[in-house]
Amino acid sequence: MTAAQLPPVAPEVTAALVEDLSPRLRKRLDAAVTKLGSRPSHRDGDTVTIAVDEETELRLHAPGGVVASADAISCGCLLAPACVHRAAAACAAPTADPVPEPAGRPAPVAAGPASHVDDTAPAPDVASPAQRAAADAVWAAAAAVLDAGVDGAGAVAQAALLRAAHTARLQDLPRAAGAALSVVTLLRAARAGDPSYRTADLVTTLVELLGTARRVGTASGAELAAVKGRSRRPYSPDGSLRLYGLFTEPVVTDSGHGGVRTWVAGPDGRLCTVSDVAPGGVGRALGVADRAVRLGESALTHRELGRAGLAVSGATVSADGRLGAGKGVKAVTARGAAWTEPPLASLWETPPSAQAERALRSASRYADPDGGGSDLLFLDVELRGAVRESGGTCLLALCEGGVPVRLTVADDDPALAHRDNLMLLATAPGTRLRIIGRLVPALHPRLALLACSHPTGEGTIDLGLDRLRLADLPVPHAHVHAVPPGPGDSGGHSPLHLLERRVEQTVPAGRAAIGMLGDVSAETRRLRRAGLPTAAGLLAALCASAARRERDPFGRLLPADTDGFATHWLAAARYTSAVSESLCAAAWEQARTGQSHGRTHGPSSDPASPNARHICVP
Repeated sequence: MTAAQLPPVAPEVTAALVEDLSPRLRKRLDAAVTKLGSRPSHRDGDTVTIAVDEETELRLHAPGGVVASADAISCGCLLAPACVHRAAAACAAPTADPVPEPAGRPAPVAAGPASHVDDTAPAPDVASPAQRAAADAVWAAAAAVLDAGVDGAGAVAQAALLRAAHTARLQDLPRAAGAALSVVTLLRAARAGDPSYRTADLVTTLVELLGTARRVGTASGAELAAVKGRSRRPYSPDGSLRLYGLFTEPVVTDSGHGGVRTWVAGPDGRLCTVSDVAPGGVGRALGVADRAVRLGESALTHRELGRAGLAVSGATVSADGRLGAGKGVKAVTARGAAWTEPPLASLWETPPSAQAERALRSASRYADPDGGGSDLLFLDVELRGAVRESGGTCLLALCEGGVPVRLTVADDDPALAHRDNLMLLATAPGTRLRIIGRLVPALHPRLALLACSHPTGEGTIDLGLDRLRLADLPVPHAHVHAVPPGPGDSGGHSPLHLLERRVEQTVPAGRAAIGMLGDVSAETRRLRRAGLPTAAGLLAALCASAARRERDPFGRLLPADTDGFATHWLAAARYTSAVSESLCAAAWEQARTGQSHGRTHGPSSDPASPNARHICVP
């Protein structure tokens, strides 16, 4: 039995079942979840039955696809309903989204913080006492998870976070509730050894959760409205639109969703998307590409729309550019435009550094979800060949002004065409292409390659869906040669990683592991020499907070200060993200101007300084 075979369970149901367990059974809960995962199960309509043993069955009843009450989980063992099996089943199942998208609107592209959209009522001046209490509960539950680390954040800690998420939702704090559910999902993936899990994703979501919970008590007015978030994605009327297809990309999420996202542009260059994403994984992503777009009367498939056009009336568009598919929307097929023709050609006319700056604002870990914009770059490049890196192989290309850009695979799933296409393009150095890629924040210009003009100059290639052949290349096939990076290709190496790795190490290992590091004065000295005194101070404070344990008058250790440690960790995580983004922007700008990375001394090199604009590194 896998989690995907179980119906999703409402977070408040899981929390209630765990809270009702005796202290003795709570200690056995994680082992029960693991054991239950190895037992056979079968589905009959809305009911999933699990064979706990040869004589006992556990049933989850999910009318409408969701287990919405504790009574819907029943067990036939002698201890039921006070047994551990019911709580274990709830903990093993996926967490239900408490605020599903309305019918007729695109499904969410990925699991993550809740959509921060919708209400039109005036923003309140301050949070209510109940909202502040709910935010405090979210903070406490998240701080406990951070203190324990992934290894220690089992079903009981997850249930506390689910309870806090439910309370936050009831108090109109959907942003915190959504982030809390995302943390639980990522914790479960990490503990199950899911190969798609990345520590960086959990770091980002924990920062979002802690930061949102902390700001509820201090924000007011419009800032408070943004911190609270909105539970539904609004699609504002946008009249009539003339849209031109750009490309289609497959979407496969860590939560098991699959589908496609087709990008289109208006006459003014504004980007919009038409998505079809639902449970189904990579298989669904490949199948949906050739299904008709759910928009008005158009009979175009997603692949076809990526190369054609649409005339839309009664259009509705969300803040992040998603086109709504409501009943009042009418759309008919229209002529598209080549990438070299107006209006699409204008997308490639903006200098790469300016595009990178705009994309970085959108790609920021903690960007405003309603801020609009996209993280796409549109470049004309000349391919140079493959470059070996510590994490694999990428494709080196030169864009405007000879700026070296590393092109990477957008998704490494072997069922998708990304990896094969990139490796084939690497065998054709000298080829000139017009490309679309997604910014990858790094200390050197870097993109995840999504689409390109056909190497022969006829048409375009959706690199995740279409497969290039040797015959498509304009030059004879040759053996792949690694291209040594040029003087400006390697990117800078910042000692910021000394702080970043401690931030990331905390998530899997917990506070205790950071507290055992001992003397970090050598690392802090290195950061100060690089002009990053704030980073040095944050590292010292983080490690000191992790190691600090007070004693009572009898010499007994008191509970650790999880609140103080979470505060120091949050500050360090937000700081490293801000510096990394500054370094990424500087890399594109320096590549454009031909400047090399150098060391800048003094306070202006630290992004904590209000005078700092670019961060120079050794």
